Amino acid sequence: MSRLSRRTLLAASAGLVVAGRAQAFAPFTPPAALVAAAQKEGRMVYYTASFTEVEQEVIGAFNKRFPGIRVEMVRASGGQLITRIKTEAAAGKLAADVIDHSDRGLMKEIEAIFADYAPPNATDYLPEALISPKLWPRLTPAWSIAYNTELVKAPPKSWMDLTRPGYEKGAIGQVIAPSGGTTWTRIMFERQVLGEDYWARQAATKPALYPSGAPLADALVRGEVSIAPLIYNAILPKKRDGAPVEIFFPPEGVPIVPYATGIPKTAANPNAAKLFLDWSLSEEGQAFTIKDQGNLTSLKVPPFIPEGFDPKTAKVWVPKFSEFAGLRDKWLEEWNTVYGYRQ
Repeated sequence: MSRLSRRTLLAASAGLVVAGRAQAFAPFTPPAALVAAAQKEGRMVYYTASFTEVEQEVIGAFNKRFPGIRVEMVRASGGQLITRIKTEAAAGKLAADVIDHSDRGLMKEIEAIFADYAPPNATDYLPEALISPKLWPRLTPAWSIAYNTELVKAPPKSWMDLTRPGYEKGAIGQVIAPSGGTTWTRIMFERQVLGEDYWARQAATKPALYPSGAPLADALVRGEVSIAPLIYNAILPKKRDGAPVEIFFPPEGVPIVPYATGIPKTAANPNAAKLFLDWSLSEEGQAFTIKDQGNLTSLKVPPFIPEGFDPKTAKVWVPKFSEFAGLRDKWLEEWNTVYGYRQ
């Protein structure tokens, strides 16, 4: 399959909704024995690199269906989370029942710690989103650009607008490239699609740098920065809560980030973990994360499209996995140099 077809496949998939091929999804109906075993365990520990607010919503939706299972969340940025997982696993003290990460390359490197797992609807997922039969794209977030409507009177309309001369120092906020797989996807897109000189042109605006999307989204709402590229699910809840922000999907392309999520072999609560992942990857679970949180999906036929996303015009971009894994260290070092960032 050509790179073009790989990168447009999820956009075409989203377009099926408009074409009428997406049908009302069936409610998730797990085996009674799995539910009973999960409820007997009564808890699970969930490691994630996603945003705390987003995952609290996911846990709340899961607990509406299965109230007898307490989900204990451990949230960290991508690099910190992988370090913790490797350290705990090496010491034989990995506490996680489910591990959820935005960097599929880093997860592939530790594939051996995961148990064999596939959801009941495994064949409904796009093969391009899969890197291992043990790891599944529970989330498929998409990049957008947001701005504070109280501060920005001539808002940007594209990625290239973020390189315009005239922005005062710190007006634009950026998440640092080494923060995790979501941001690594974005900077790959910038260099491969927007041009070899995009980083230098954007860095010339002297953006304020943030360790992850959550503090950047908060800074945008508070007016500490006025414009920011953000994962859509990080900023949409704030807009819905009345924050003075607008969000759009830029015309040059929408980088998306299929996550990798799996169950470690050492999981103390494997039934609760399996129930959580089966629900998350079901049409019901995917419909929740699309409709309520603004994500896309790696299902071949999406049950919904997110608010503000037009699959007729959006150019969804998926990184080629060999490049996603192979270019990371070299390009992150170059990005750090261009933006003057020291870890």
